[in-house]
Order: sequence, then structure tokens, then C-alpha cells
Amino acid sequence: MGRLAKQAVRLALILALPLALAACFGSDGDRPTLMDGTQAGGPQPFPDSFRSDTLALMRSYLNNPVGVREASMAEPVQREVGGRQFYVSCLHFTPRETDGTYKAMRERAVIFVNGRADRVVDRTSELCAGAVYVPFPELEKMTR
Repeated sequence: MGRLAKQAVRLALILALPLALAACFGSDGDRPTLMDGTQAGGPQPFPDSFRSDTLALMRSYLNNPVGVREASMAEPVQREVGGRQFYVSCLHFTPRETDGTYKAMRERAVIFVNGRADRVVDRTSELCAGAVYVPFPELEKMTR
């Protein structure tokens, strides 16, 4: 392969890299979910293992699951999401930032589909209105 051909291949790889990275970091709305499919049809069952499912989901949701403070959780209640009824549980917590500091408390909602935690939502004003929180120490004890 000649020098010019090698340079052309390098240039093509450099130009393709942003497209490949964009595919990896799509918006939360691009994430596949059971909420949109026919699997979520019909009445939703109560998520019996909502605490352990929430822990598993938060372990992958948080950049650093270690060192969470002031964690509390509300029991799942049915709320309308996307025109359908789903069980939603709300969380309050203060995560440790990448620099080791703590900033403001966050509120997130976990949406359950077919009794399993499906996604974490950060726009919680309507979903978490009137939520009654109880301590959630398991979230504070997470490890990597």
C-alpha cells in the first residue's frame, strides 16, 4: 500500500470516529426500552423486588456508585408515563462527584415495566409530586 493510500485510510478513520462515538452516546430517548413495545401492554404488576432492581439499575446509571449520601426512596405508585400506567418509584440522593466533592441533592424516578426496573428519569416534577420518602441505606452502601 502506498503512502498516499495509507494517508487516505487514516483520514477516513479520523472522520469516521465522531460518528462511531455518537452512536455509543445517544440520548436517553434513544435507549431501547420495554416501555415502548407491546411487552408493556395491559395492567402492570407491582414490582415486588423494586429495591434490589433499583440498586442494580442505579449501579449502571451512576458514573461512580460509591459514596452516595442522604439516600431515600418512595414506594412505587402508578403514574401515567407516555399515555400508559406504569409503577414509578422516586429517589432522593446526593452522589459523589468525580472530583470527590458533593453538590446538590438529586431527585430521580425509576420506571418499572412488567415488574422490573426499566429506566431512570431525571425530569421528575410530575412523577414524584407528593412522594413519601423513607431512608434507602442500600443505595449508600453500593460498591463498584
